Amino acid sequence: MEMLQEGYLRAVAAAAGCTMAKPEPDDGIDWQLTHSSDSHEVDCQIDLKIQLKSTWTSPASPSSGFVSVNLSNDRLEMMARTPVMVHRILVAMIVPKEIARWVEASHDYFALRHCAYWRSLSGEVPSGREHTAVRVTTSNIFDDVALCGIMERIGKGGMP
Repeated sequence: MEMLQEGYLRAVAAAAGCTMAKPEPDDGIDWQLTHSSDSHEVDCQIDLKIQLKSTWTSPASPSSGFVSVNLSNDRLEMMARTPVMVHRILVAMIVPKEIARWVEASHDYFALRHCAYWRSLSGEVPSGREHTAVRVTTSNIFDDVALCGIMERIGKGGMP
């Protein structure tokens, strides 16, 4: 699942004009994206830290309007910290349970299944003993348009 989700992230980042870097060693952040633009007001290069989570327990289009993933409370506290120099978001991806359904290809398209959604966890508080179920709304589809919007808001000094 991790490789599929990284492929999804790479495709979105490429379409949004971002570069990617993987922290070594992994310090709780899976990827850092950078977007360069003269239109950014706070700096010409804007960074965004990404935590990836995936699940196959939710249907492709959950009728509840959200997908739920579990985070350790330590990870949630790190993701929720404010203020920060570099903003962080959680990207939660629903994948089919059957590996054979993860990818579709034909002569005119290549599709990764199903979808990823994003959420800023800024200010969130753990609710479980060791882990917290975090809800990510399915209205926040993580695609190149959403990523460009996130980077634009950060570039103007705002929140993701």
